[in-house]
Order: sequence, then structure tokens, then C-alpha cells
Amino acid sequence: MTILPLMLDEAVVSAGAHRLLGPLTLSLDAGPRTVILGPNGAGKSLLLRLCHGLIPPSAGRVRWHGADAFRRQAMVFQQPVMLRRSVRANVAYGLGLRAVARAEREPRIAAALAAAGLAPLADRPAPVLSAGEQQRLALARVWALAPEVLFLDEPTANLDPGATGAVERIVDALHAGGCKIIMTTHDMNQARRLADEVIFLHGGVVVERGEAARFFDRPQTETATAFLEGRLLW
Repeated sequence: MTILPLMLDEAVVSAGAHRLLGPLTLSLDAGPRTVILGPNGAGKSLLLRLCHGLIPPSAGRVRWHGADAFRRQAMVFQQPVMLRRSVRANVAYGLGLRAVARAEREPRIAAALAAAGLAPLADRPAPVLSAGEQQRLALARVWALAPEVLFLDEPTANLDPGATGAVERIVDALHAGGCKIIMTTHDMNQARRLADEVIFLHGGVVVERGEAARFFDRPQTETATAFLEGRLLW
């Protein structure tokens, strides 16, 4: 049974008396790549962390349709943590945590490193990789785990165009393999390339949601229009 849809029911995240996010009522279904857009401070990263389970809701609920969701979804951050081990060992570590049978690990590691273009670097210490290579390694770790859902928080921030393209190709391949992609980005060109649907946040709430081409060509709200035109939102 799939773990999707992921459902938020009047979910709120607060810090003391200050509401940071919500209330949000959303259903995230299998299939389309969902890109979350919005100005700085809109709550994009916070929403990903809430959905992934890194923070609990202050009110409302976040629930998955299927069981064992924690083991069947993953998240990649803007600056991934690299273990002080080899590239291969970084991928193997996640498989060990998930108690994947030892006989399965090497084929999974080899496939993941090949998909990320890192096979020639398998024995190199992960911390000495470039920023783009480290992000590809973070995606290789995900590839080996084969999650149903992948959250990506600004996965190509500060990467050059070549490294960005390499990351996007891996994300596309994961999506083609059936993984649900939910990501944030500040790069509008990237959003146009990758998004099937857009969730637009402002002030911690969903202002607009819809099919990506329609959102970019014919936004339905003045707030989204101002954002796409590069006007400051208050």
C-alpha cells in the first residue's frame, strides 16, 4: 500500500504566540512534481520539515495514508551532511540503518552511484567533494533507499549551472521511477523546468495552488502576480 496521499488537516506551526505556518489543509498525491514557491519567510522550508516529520504541528494534524511512512520517504537539504567516510560508505550507511539485507546492498550502491555519476569517485572521502558532487551524493543515498516520496529543500542553491543540471537530471530520473517529488526553490527557471504543479505560499498560508503552466502564465491572485513580476511582498 502506498503511503500517499499525505494530508495536512488545519496544520499550524507556532513559536510561542507567533504563528509561523498555517492553518494549512492540503492533500499531496502521487504523480505530479510539486514545487513550493514563495518569498523569503513564506514558510516553504518549514512546510517541508513539517511534512517530513522533523517538527510536529502545534495544532492540527499531519498524516500519511499508509503505514511505516518514516522509512518510505526521505529529505535532501540545501547543504547535505556528509559522513567522514568514503562516497561508497555514505551510501552504505543509509542502507544499514534501514536494515537492508547485506546481499542487496552492493547492487543498490552500485546502481545509485552510477545514476549520480559518482562511480569513479566511490573511494574518495565524501567531505572533499565539491558542493555539486556532495549534492549528487545526497541524492545517491536517496536513490539506494528507493523512497516513495522525496522532499528537496533548495537542492541547487549556490550551485553553478552545470552542477544544477546534473542534480535536476537525477531528480527527473527519480520522478520517472515513480518517486513523488516535493521541493522548494527560489530559481523560477528551475521551477518552470521541474514543476507539474505549484503551491504558492505567502505569510505561512497557501495563497494559490494549481497546474504549473497555468500558474506561471495566468496567476490567479495579485500576490502571485506580484511575486512573479519580482515585486516585493509585504
